[in-house]
Amino acid sequence: MASYLNFKAVLETIERALYEVAPLSLVRIGDGENIVMAQQSVWPMSKVLRERWAIKANQGEKGVTLPNLALRDEMILSIRKATIVGLLPLDDDQIKAPDYLKRKLTNQIFQHYQLNPALRCHACVNRMMPGSEKFWRMLKRQRILLVTRNPEPLKALLKSDRYKLDVAHTIAFSHYDQIESTMKEATSIRRRYDIALLSCGVNAVVLAPRMANEIGKVAIDFGKGPDRIAASANQLNMRR
Repeated sequence: MASYLNFKAVLETIERALYEVAPLSLVRIGDGENIVMAQQSVWPMSKVLRERWAIKANQGEKGVTLPNLALRDEMILSIRKATIVGLLPLDDDQIKAPDYLKRKLTNQIFQHYQLNPALRCHACVNRMMPGSEKFWRMLKRQRILLVTRNPEPLKALLKSDRYKLDVAHTIAFSHYDQIESTMKEATSIRRRYDIALLSCGVNAVVLAPRMANEIGKVAIDFGKGPDRIAASANQLNMRR
């Protein structure tokens, strides 16, 4: 039977895994993930490719090029293996996408593939994390791996006097084609980090469970979390 974790319980579950040095992965399902998984499953490919998100993806904006049935299949497998799966509520108003691309489509896809995650949470937990003191306290004791398109500015911010975090390593990630090289690098430095924060679009859904299951790490699909951190830092600087 599925359990729904509130934000506090999500952080406590992550913190416990870090304390016990146990693998854990958190993935989140939004409109982009739904579009990738809908390919030739609940939607014909022609319908998928007409979507604005897919058009942007094929213009190089989403870290993936469609059609990509391999990513679809990897994503389905990853959701089966993930520790916690973030889902949007039916009345979501946080993600700027049409309703038909959000939870309704997730439900169709999950029914099609018989996906039933045991632990679920709100898909926007990543947006809540930067505003949580408990989140920052939890990271203070950890060595962090950042995986994102341009990790150096985020690394500098997290290592600054404001946060004083230990960013042990970064991997620049911009496209699905880099999944295997990223896994190879993350494995080779596995003794240097405790938690991976992944902000690489839909690819994080594949990477997080693989890092947990193959490397034994805590891996979080952090999505737009870095944008929230940068925005918060900018607001602080403007007030000074």
